Amino acid sequence: MIPMTLARIADVVGGTLHDVDDPTVEVTGTVEFDSRRIAPGGLFLALPGANADGHDHAAAAVAAGAVAVLAARPVGVPAIVVPSTAAAETNALALEHDADGSGAAVLTGLAKLARAVVDELVDGGLTVIGVTGSSGKTSTKDLIAAVLAPLGPVVAPPGSFNNELGHPWTALRATGDTRFLVLEMSARGPGHIAALAQIAPPRIGAVLNVGTAHLGEFGSQEVIAQTKGELVEALPSKDDGGVAILNADDTLVARMAERTRARVVTVGSSATAAVAAADITLDGDARATFTLVITDHATGNEQCVPVTLAVHGEHQVGNALTAIAIALECGATPQQAAAALSGAAPVSAHRMAVTTRADGVTVIDDAYNANPDSMRAALKALATVARSGPTRRRTFAVLGEMGELGDDSVVEHDAIGRFAVRLDITRIVAVGATRPVRGLFQGAVMEGSWGEEASHVPDADAAIALLRDEVGPGDIVLVKASQSVGLWSVAEALLGNDNAVLETEAAR
Repeated sequence: MIPMTLARIADVVGGTLHDVDDPTVEVTGTVEFDSRRIAPGGLFLALPGANADGHDHAAAAVAAGAVAVLAARPVGVPAIVVPSTAAAETNALALEHDADGSGAAVLTGLAKLARAVVDELVDGGLTVIGVTGSSGKTSTKDLIAAVLAPLGPVVAPPGSFNNELGHPWTALRATGDTRFLVLEMSARGPGHIAALAQIAPPRIGAVLNVGTAHLGEFGSQEVIAQTKGELVEALPSKDDGGVAILNADDTLVARMAERTRARVVTVGSSATAAVAAADITLDGDARATFTLVITDHATGNEQCVPVTLAVHGEHQVGNALTAIAIALECGATPQQAAAALSGAAPVSAHRMAVTTRADGVTVIDDAYNANPDSMRAALKALATVARSGPTRRRTFAVLGEMGELGDDSVVEHDAIGRFAVRLDITRIVAVGATRPVRGLFQGAVMEGSWGEEASHVPDADAAIALLRDEVGPGDIVLVKASQSVGLWSVAEALLGNDNAVLETEAAR
């Protein structure tokens, strides 16, 4: 965050100072909602949680070095207090644990603070980039950060920190030295992305895809498309530098060109795409190599550059094209972007993290999140790795529930079970006692996987026991489910201290 006095912060957020002896004291450190992460010069956010209220930790945060607390009520230490009544009613995105509206009040103040800081930094040359989509946001955000890093300092959120708290928190990580602010934008309903775009207005916005993730919350794919398109609607006009990066291979995304004032750059495998991939091949670890084709459709001129990715799965090609298109808009050459991608290994945890144990067992931990599209992509990557060597390796697909699919949940899970069988996955392990998971198991059985080929276990512990009993040298295990399931514990158990790790992404 840029240095800012308590008096100015209070003015920006519409709050009042309490227990502040000197309003000219500056916040020079980071903004934190965890009092254990406070460093000298920081600002602490007093937010309600499931088990504790941040207001109760205000004194500890100040003792740890916080200059003040952004709070909804006086806390006995220096604080900027924001009103909770109007904020609770007007804040479009609410916290889960916020019975009295204090969380909404603090978030509203935080959003105003982030907007003020971003506006000042943009005037100094900062470029704000937003990315959204039903799947692949986090992986793409990481790739964007990687291709922009050679051009200047980049700030991007850790993991999937992409909501009403993570968005402004990330924006406030930017300083006067930051050249690029990359923001992942999520939504639980219409209006959410538009609200996030108001916090840190992007100049460049990318929409990856419109799938069926969160279908239960949105109601239809058309509503999802309408919501994702809020990003391109928020972009400035092409005359003011606005650029929309759209996936030409996704019809619902391609149609968003009609909803933006920004200049449109298309990416994909389509011949109409300005930034395209051709001649895609996968190596033994499902890492893609392709020819990058950049076409100026006005002149017909083409540039072709070879690209080799360090991340796993053919679905990463589309993500990489989006990152390349953004890098080109920010001043990179195609060769610079290709070189950056060649060394861009996975950054965020539990996302296609491939680790091989000393005994040759390969574990693919993609358990951070799941929806029908990403589940199919991960299963295809598993099948590709299995076929890559001189002999076909045995494959285990350990699959948990995909959340937020609404009335279509059982049908979608059934389809995934059938899809895994069609890919000739050796062993399908459905984990969980819910009806959708039973649907996944039944789909596999009905498609022709029975006996020991498909199993249904009640929880992660049972899955771990099964795998420890059955997995042998050379086998490949994919672990995937929605975040709420926490199925990464299975991958972590397989890679525990009792298993020597031969190779990981970090070692490559």
